[in-house]
Amino acid sequence: MFTQIKNFLVLLMVITIAFPSACKTKYPPLRIGNSIGIKDMNYERLKAMKDAGIDCIEITTGGFISTKKPKTDAEITELLTRTKLAADSAGIEIWSIHMPFGKDIDISQTDEKIRKNSVALHMKVLEFCKIIQPKIILFHPSWYLGHNERNERIAQLVRSVNELNPKVKELGAKMVIENMLGYELVRNEQHERPLGRTVEEVKLIMKQLPKNVYSAIDMNHIDNPELLIQAMGKRLKSVHIADGDGRHECHYMPNPCSGKGDNNWIKILKELYKAGYTGPFMYEVKTSEYKEFKDLYNCYQNLYQNFIDSNK
Repeated sequence: MFTQIKNFLVLLMVITIAFPSACKTKYPPLRIGNSIGIKDMNYERLKAMKDAGIDCIEITTGGFISTKKPKTDAEITELLTRTKLAADSAGIEIWSIHMPFGKDIDISQTDEKIRKNSVALHMKVLEFCKIIQPKIILFHPSWYLGHNERNERIAQLVRSVNELNPKVKELGAKMVIENMLGYELVRNEQHERPLGRTVEEVKLIMKQLPKNVYSAIDMNHIDNPELLIQAMGKRLKSVHIADGDGRHECHYMPNPCSGKGDNNWIKILKELYKAGYTGPFMYEVKTSEYKEFKDLYNCYQNLYQNFIDSNK
């Protein structure tokens, strides 16, 4: 009898020790990414990111596409060629490109002239994307809207996406549409919040887009982002990681790393794994939120371990 009890205790210890490993096999850690402006791109900075445990980047386009101070095609080509070389040399994957956005480059504009000009600008950016070969190309669905024009804007967005998506596919990339901040519908007397402001509206938009156009979810743009992850499921292909209150562009480090924001990261990670998400944990936080790149790595390890512990 004593031998049986002893054997049982040994087996229990083995199971207890092995459980975390089994859990990590079921929920393998995600790669870590960071959004970065192209003006900050150089080999030394990217190598520091890689050494800190960051494997992927998202490049914002503001540094090379500007309607106020446009660069020449030759300047953009040279800049992107240097960027690609620096990333490859540092061992960093260019995961995604964040496409330009603004009032006058809004692909949902009801003014057809503005919409066509916006699509043309985006086409030009996509042509340059051949140089850096991103996996994901992220678009905002709109800028702020006028009052009572959401249905028209959605129709214009769908038209623009159908024009742009073949070019994205030609590059071997996936087109994703980001959800936008908009807890309250009305921003002021002139404007409503952008498209994609609620779970229901994102679902409505995505139903009208081609099946090979996907979702990007910004955790800083909506309360309870796990509900939007759940709604998108396998259509989710990229994320922006930041904490906030769902009402402002906070871009905090995730709580508990920062002590700010009200996202539940255990729930978020749970839904990411249920959705089969395998892309990077792509931070989009203010640079003032962390002192060094290692802070981003350590924060993810903290969140991930909390999630693993919650499944014991």
